[in-house]
Amino acid sequence: QVQLVESGGGLVQAGGSLRLSCAVTGRTISDYAMGWFRQAPGKEREFVAAIGWSGSRTYYGDSVKGRFTISRDNAKNTVYLQMNNLKPEDTAVYYCNADLPYGSRTTTGRYWGKGTLVTVSS
Repeated sequence: QVQLVESGGGLVQAGGSLRLSCAVTGRTISDYAMGWFRQAPGKEREFVAAIGWSGSRTYYGDSVKGRFTISRDNAKNTVYLQMNNLKPEDTAVYYCNADLPYGSRTTTGRYWGKGTLVTVSS
C-alpha cells in the first residue's frame, strides 16, 4: 500500500520560507512523476509543481514560478517543495501527489497524502 505523508507546514510571515517534505512508503518513488497541489479555503485545488522520475525535469504553476522549487531524493523516497518569498495568497493545505502524468497540470496521480497546512501572515 502506497502512503504519502507530508510535513513541514506551519505559520510564517510574508517574505519567509518553508520547506515541505513528502515521505513515501510502500513503493519506490523512482517509478513516478511526483507533484504538489494546494487548496485554499473556498477555492479549487491548484497545481503547484511537478518533477519527473529522475529529477531532471520540473515545471511549475504560474503563481509560484520563480519562488518555489521542487526536488526529490529517490534514495530517501522523499519529495521536497522549497517555498521562498511566501505571500499571504500562498496560504493553503498543500498535498503531495504520486504517479501523475508528467506535463499535466490538471490530471492527477493515483496517490495522495493528507496534506500539510501552510499559513502566511501579512
